[in-house]
Amino acid sequence: MLDSQKSDAQEVPENIILCMKWGTKYGAEYVNRLYNMVKRHLTLPFKMVCLTDISEGILPEVECYPIPPLDLPEGSPERGWNKLSTFEPDLYGLKGNALFLDLDVVIVDNIDCFFQQEGDFLIIHDWKRPWRITGNSSVYRFKIGAFPEILPYFRKNFDEIRQKFRNEQAYLSWFIDQHGTLTYWPDSWCKSYKYHCLHKIPFAYFKPPIKPTGVKVIIFHGEINPPDAINGTGGKWYRYVLPSDWIKDAWQ
Repeated sequence: MLDSQKSDAQEVPENIILCMKWGTKYGAEYVNRLYNMVKRHLTLPFKMVCLTDISEGILPEVECYPIPPLDLPEGSPERGWNKLSTFEPDLYGLKGNALFLDLDVVIVDNIDCFFQQEGDFLIIHDWKRPWRITGNSSVYRFKIGAFPEILPYFRKNFDEIRQKFRNEQAYLSWFIDQHGTLTYWPDSWCKSYKYHCLHKIPFAYFKPPIKPTGVKVIIFHGEINPPDAINGTGGKWYRYVLPSDWIKDAWQ
């Protein structure tokens, strides 16, 4: 009985928080803040893994590995394809369900549900053009090694893919949809800071950004990042940004 129980326990998939940092746009503090937010808002056992070309300054609690090469033809533009390397069939021997989080997301509520939601592949449904299948890859979940065809097909057909798709999330959404396993997170869980939290002018000049009901993860994309949200800067002339105290409290 004890041996059977031990075997069953070993088969329980591990919960892995996966992130990626390349270049110098985001420093180690982004990885460290992400780890701290996950630790506060995830009650399930987990380990965090960062794929990076610069590991200096990252907390020892975060396992760091080199970003797997995409093996594209020499001189090919990167064009934001790096996230596809998370679909290496053997990703440093990691096993389990991986929840990928962009470095600049801000977690504001419990995220246990992101590991508990049913589905083979889950991603944010694009807010701006919801009629398209394209997902926003700021937050996606998959079982490591479950989609071994994604990278070989990408490498074999790269010239065609880069003409057809703007970035990895467009290609990824299309590929997964072809296999009938594309699923979106519930709409309230992931919200865009600039689309769902900021008020339109003239209200933006005197009404601070709102925290949407039911939201768990705030997504930053475009010209505004978490420090901008905290300080009240970074918006274009038609998107005025007042300081956000609730983002300041969450992003630490």
